[in-house]
Amino acid sequence: MSGELTEAVAAAQAGDEDAFRFLYRSLQPGLLRYLTALVGADAEDVASEAWLQISRDLPSFTGGEFRAWTVTIARNRAMDHLRRQRRRPSLPVPVQALSELAGDADTAERAGETIGTESALALIATLPPREAEAVLLRAVIGLDAETAGRVLGKRPGAVRTAAHRGLRRLAAMLERQDSPNSAGAEDRAVAPRPRRGRRSPDASRTEPADG
Repeated sequence: MSGELTEAVAAAQAGDEDAFRFLYRSLQPGLLRYLTALVGADAEDVASEAWLQISRDLPSFTGGEFRAWTVTIARNRAMDHLRRQRRRPSLPVPVQALSELAGDADTAERAGETIGTESALALIATLPPREAEAVLLRAVIGLDAETAGRVLGKRPGAVRTAAHRGLRRLAAMLERQDSPNSAGAEDRAVAPRPRRGRRSPDASRTEPADG
């Protein structure tokens, strides 16, 4: 956790409302994107429930990764919401932050550089939920594998594997999307336009020209 965030947490625990607003402004955008991945259009409501609990339980926070603590609360609220709704999570989430994902996998870098908001909305929805959530915790929230593993109740290696597989799937889908499009563009560029009023292909007769 950055020094500025650490200071804000301490101040907020002491009752500084400006410090709490700073925490909210710093964490809410990523938290909302993550919750949108889990509960779709209900993300705003779930985020509100999460922040109510965060404000209530803040005095009991004893240190560690504050972002992970807030994400754990938000995720628990999301899971409760999904159980109430009795439906599986959807994943219609823009992952603009993929380009900022730290990691040693070239596939992650290629996917992050290529993927855009519109394509991400479609592609992320096709990932298995376990892989999608791992990618989102790493990319959107910015947690390392060990911290994300604590949020998910999984080993860091399992989180790294899930995130890596998800990014590989995204990279492969992007390659499949790009190949036919680029080939089609080349074909269109070199294909001659048909001219009217010329001899027909079987050369048996001449078609009259217009006018």
